[in-house]
Amino acid sequence: MDGMSWPSQSELDGMREKVAQMSGGDAKEVRFVVSPYRICPLGAHIDHQGGTVSAMTINKGILLGFVPSDDSQVVLSSGQFQGEVKFRIDEIQLPKFNNGSNNTIPVMNSSKSEEECNWGSYARGALYALQKRGNFLRKGIIGFICGSDGLDSSGLSSSAAVGIAYLMAFENANNLVISPTENIEYDRLIENEYLGLRNGILDQSAILLSSYGCLTCMNCKSVQTKEYQLIHPPNLLNGQKNSMKSSYKILLAPSGLKQALTTNPGYNRRVTECQEAARILLQASGKEGLEPLLSNVQPEIYEAYKSKLEPSLAKRAEHYFSENKRVMKGVEAWASGSLKDFGKLISESGLSSIKNYESGCEPLIQLYEILLRAPGVFGARFSGAGFRGCCIAFVDADCALGAASFVKNEYRKVQPKLASQIDQERAVIICEAGDCARVI
Repeated sequence: MDGMSWPSQSELDGMREKVAQMSGGDAKEVRFVVSPYRICPLGAHIDHQGGTVSAMTINKGILLGFVPSDDSQVVLSSGQFQGEVKFRIDEIQLPKFNNGSNNTIPVMNSSKSEEECNWGSYARGALYALQKRGNFLRKGIIGFICGSDGLDSSGLSSSAAVGIAYLMAFENANNLVISPTENIEYDRLIENEYLGLRNGILDQSAILLSSYGCLTCMNCKSVQTKEYQLIHPPNLLNGQKNSMKSSYKILLAPSGLKQALTTNPGYNRRVTECQEAARILLQASGKEGLEPLLSNVQPEIYEAYKSKLEPSLAKRAEHYFSENKRVMKGVEAWASGSLKDFGKLISESGLSSIKNYESGCEPLIQLYEILLRAPGVFGARFSGAGFRGCCIAFVDADCALGAASFVKNEYRKVQPKLASQIDQERAVIICEAGDCARVI
């Protein structure tokens, strides 16, 4: 599959018919939310510590077709899950989990039947977020939601893309004017408060703030101000044809692993370890009054007191500080148009995720190593938390097809069982950069 424009006209037409059948209305009245998946080339695992991260969207993602309902009823169907989700827009939504004072996160049931029963949680979570911030909603929606055809979205921020899609649909149906930065906060409420996942604001920010052909750089310490920059390739700044963008493609290589983040204690444990490392470093430097985040630890303080950290905490801190440096270097490489330097930093990020953050599992590590050997690949790493999902790579556009074939064949050799669970037509997907979430 190449980097064709998304969504295609046939996708829009097909969804129009589905929503029209559900609502009994005119297909011409159907509206769409396009909510793309994001990739994070640099800045892995540091957003929850207030680090600086980079991201961009791809031309694949979540498509939600909807019409405002005549009353407060919400009726939703899915292209991925069975059954209908129904609730009223005036129902009071309560969080699924109470985090409690000890910050423990209950484990969610990961069976497919449970997932199918609960697939409407993000829609309810969107209503929860809007209600909590004092928005009055009168109209529900009748909608159909689906992900890009045949794409395993693990590790591509599909949860944030879904939450944002529902937020924007509810807002549009009720004529609410909500800024992208406000929606970052709303989606954080869905993920952190309603669903109980301790992640940062990277995914939401990338989906809502990115711009076609640019690298989005965000300071995640500025949760309130949502500080970010769009880093343009040099040829865009000069008003020339975007030759840099046309010179690369993005490879998505799914592993076949499908475990959900909230079922794996490793993700939340790493967050806790980073906070513990920050607490020890701040205490050693006489700044224990600061919030225990590694972004509150100055690099010179880390260097002076890192010997006080036990080995596992030392590794987490080393990943944070080295990754922050890679983001800064990556911004410079992107702005100068050096895909080779940018790719090298991506691969170094991938290695640190394995060695220092210890987030990889064997299939993902094998996939990462295969991508590094593929022809024309500038750089590769895990996408997402590294406990499931896929790997991403930036590749020379002229080598994309050959690289995709190489990766597919080599992965099948080392993981035949997992590879057999992946649609071989989409075992490696070739994508392009995308744009921000929007209503069309």
